Amino acid sequence: MQVLRAVATSGSVTAAAAHLGYTPSAVSQQVAALEKEAGIALLERVGRGVQPTAAGRLLTRHAAIISQHLAEAETALADLRAGRTGRLTIRYFASVGPTLLAPALARFRGEHPGVAIDPKLSDPDDPLPEVEQGNADLAIVVRGPGDGSHPGIRVVHLLDDAYQAALPAGHPLAAQRVIDLTDLAGEAWVGSEPPGPCLEPIIDACAAAGFSPDFVAKSEDYATAQGFVAAGLGVSLIPRLGLGTRHPGVTIRRVRRPEPIRRIYAAVREISLTQPALRALIDALMDAAKE
Repeated sequence: MQVLRAVATSGSVTAAAAHLGYTPSAVSQQVAALEKEAGIALLERVGRGVQPTAAGRLLTRHAAIISQHLAEAETALADLRAGRTGRLTIRYFASVGPTLLAPALARFRGEHPGVAIDPKLSDPDDPLPEVEQGNADLAIVVRGPGDGSHPGIRVVHLLDDAYQAALPAGHPLAAQRVIDLTDLAGEAWVGSEPPGPCLEPIIDACAAAGFSPDFVAKSEDYATAQGFVAAGLGVSLIPRLGLGTRHPGVTIRRVRRPEPIRRIYAAVREISLTQPALRALIDALMDAAKE
């Protein structure tokens, strides 16, 4: 159809061939093939040139529209390839939202204002299946040493988030700057994590120290856990990223021997790493993690 348009615009097969870089016979053959497919004459001779018939004018108008749409599609595709446009869906858990994801998105939006971002809280569900199924482009996850690999999924280490002891104000151990984990063995405990990858580092560290924590109260959010500690129900371990807001009745101290740590990663599909926008988002998350 674009060959027909060139002939109709230039008024001759020879001129159209010169503009397109074809031979006149090649142009004539393409027009003849199009006429056969359309079942009607598309060009008619006028003097030494040609002009489109009514059917030819109809197809020529549509050819112009198609050409415009193709150009727009090529431009849109080039923008998408370059990371200037598109949409990225993110899954994250609560404690990384304000401390890690927010600054990363602020930087990313400044560098890629044309890319739409769709962040969604995934607690308490594991967001990795959403990445595997293509429902999310990136998920921020906690992975343990024993977690197996997932075919087609790349995990990028962002940071190690250490757990710290939350003690009631006036607790005898509050006078120490650093607490050995074994010092908490005989205490009543307040759970701060739901069962899953964030609780495992606490259980594993306590096991390495030779005891199992005695949970007398459980909470699945850090603010409530601190409230329980402040009320004197027990001690707790809360990750550093979960301590953005501290209860005035709670004292926070570092823990050692061993220090429980949850390891935080960005999970993406291997095939998606060809997208410049997604790579830029990972870079922004890594820089926010360093800060």
